[in-house]
Amino acid sequence: MNGTRTGMGWGSRLLVALVLILVGAAAAVWALGHYRPAARILGIAPAEQPVIATPRLVMVNPQPQQSAATAPSSTDDKRIADLENRLARVESATARAEGSAGRADALVVAFAARRAIDRGVALGYLENLLVDRFGADHRAAVATVITASHQPVRLDDLISEYDVLGPDLRRGGPQDSWWSNLRRELGGLVEIHSASRPATNPEAQYRRASQELAGGNVDQALADTMRLPGSSRAGDWVGKARRYILAHRALDEIESAALMPGPGA
Repeated sequence: MNGTRTGMGWGSRLLVALVLILVGAAAAVWALGHYRPAARILGIAPAEQPVIATPRLVMVNPQPQQSAATAPSSTDDKRIADLENRLARVESATARAEGSAGRADALVVAFAARRAIDRGVALGYLENLLVDRFGADHRAAVATVITASHQPVRLDDLISEYDVLGPDLRRGGPQDSWWSNLRRELGGLVEIHSASRPATNPEAQYRRASQELAGGNVDQALADTMRLPGSSRAGDWVGKARRYILAHRALDEIESAALMPGPGA
């Protein structure tokens, strides 16, 4: 009886164990079917692959891009125009500065030449500068100034010599007789003339020429001198006065050329 009871106890225990195993297996199968992370951990289900986002290709018309890249915008056009205007202003200012500097140099040369002529000294290095600056367009004027510097005539010398020549100029030439000279001098003592017309007697003409000469108006002084009765006695003075006039006319021409823009300045 004891042996039978013992055999029955072990059989019952084995049956219970089998039932439990079957229940656990069923539960495991259900869990694996409904819970995929556990299946992936146990290696039963394959691991999920990462999803890679595929970029979408957008077709763009290449022609508008090319025209947009090559064709400048309105802003670029304005900037380019501004730069061109600035460059034009800079070039114009540079040209004006160069022209002003050139005229300034030419004026310095012209004024220096006049000072040398007035002082009666040689031009020296100014001769080459005059030729370089003005020789192409004012050849005669340059030659006159250079020649005058080799035979200088000063205004002070003309005035002093004129004072010495005064009696001869008023008296008359050597061809006049003593009676003609006497009548001329007596007639010049008193002269009646209109207030609007200058006196024509030799004494008045000489004084007028002297005043013109002292004021530097050598042209008018020479014209008055040639109307004096003794002008033939002043041949040397007349020649010097004419050289003085020609030299200063040439200087005036050179100075005018220096003031005006052009190849001569």
